[in-house]
Amino acid sequence: MLGVLKALVKAVMAGLLLLVIGVAAINLWILHKTQDRIEHELPLCTTQPVGLVFGTAQWLRAGGTNPYYQARMEASAELLRLHRVRHLLLSGDNRTRYYNEPISMWRSLRHRNVDDALLTLDYAGFSTFDSVVRAKEVFGADRLMLISQGWHLPRALFIADALGVEATGCAVPDDGVEGEWRLRLREWLARAATFGDLYVWGREPYFLGPLEPIRLSPP
Repeated sequence: MLGVLKALVKAVMAGLLLLVIGVAAINLWILHKTQDRIEHELPLCTTQPVGLVFGTAQWLRAGGTNPYYQARMEASAELLRLHRVRHLLLSGDNRTRYYNEPISMWRSLRHRNVDDALLTLDYAGFSTFDSVVRAKEVFGADRLMLISQGWHLPRALFIADALGVEATGCAVPDDGVEGEWRLRLREWLARAATFGDLYVWGREPYFLGPLEPIRLSPP
């Protein structure tokens, strides 16, 4: 009995080791494929017709404004002013009438004097995967600037690559916050899961709907 237990423990440990190695290998591969297309200075971000802004909560659970949200809004408005993008697609979660990321982003950008004609809202961007797929399949965007924190962009670019979308990443200023290491660790796991979504179990977005091409204003 003791021998069987030892063999089982060894098998579990070997399985965990292989899992860790696999997650690390996938992450290193994704980072290698995408890092050279991420710019960390807004004025230097590659010009694209549409900027995809990923939604996040405006407010922290403990109270106060979410610095990740603020950074995305300020950077998005600045990218329009710098003419690095011509239009913004605001994609986020709209799970209840009291939690609506696209509307929050729209209000924040309108407060920053961004013209309503330059904004399109995607209410079914329930995840990074859904947001990128819907940008192409619903809103007809095959060239995108992905706008988010630098540690989030490799996964988004990896998804875009798999879909055949010509995408670049524009990293918003990120001074870091307490506990950010947890988000970065979760992102490593999310990248590995995304590999499975794309190449193993064939994930589909939660909701697509009819084609609604973005109408770009004249340059």
